[in-house]
Amino acid sequence: MLKEFICILCPNGCTVQADIDEKNSIKSINGAGCQGGIAYVRQELTDPQRTISSSVLVKGGALPLASVRLSHPVPKNRIFDVMEQIKAVTLIAPVRTGDVILSNVLGLGSDVIVTKDVEEI
Repeated sequence: MLKEFICILCPNGCTVQADIDEKNSIKSINGAGCQGGIAYVRQELTDPQRTISSSVLVKGGALPLASVRLSHPVPKNRIFDVMEQIKAVTLIAPVRTGDVILSNVLGLGSDVIVTKDVEEI
């Protein structure tokens, strides 16, 4: 069976085709512009991962929200679980870039990190 992917590793967005058998084993991969595209398709077929960028509420801040991101990708099927954890957080200003607001979220080996300073008002 032929599966088609759009590689998201760089702006080229290569269209990559993977020929897989009934056990989801890869027979061949074509169309990748680099080795990264091949690795991306292999991971998508065996263990799809994603990163998350979001925002959290800040009380007493010059801004109402602070942007956050994950330190490492998490399994694609756990994105909504991680987002529930992020949505439950409310910070108190001041907030600093690099602050870890959730360490090892859901035991997935990824921290939720602040990416924008929010000063206290």
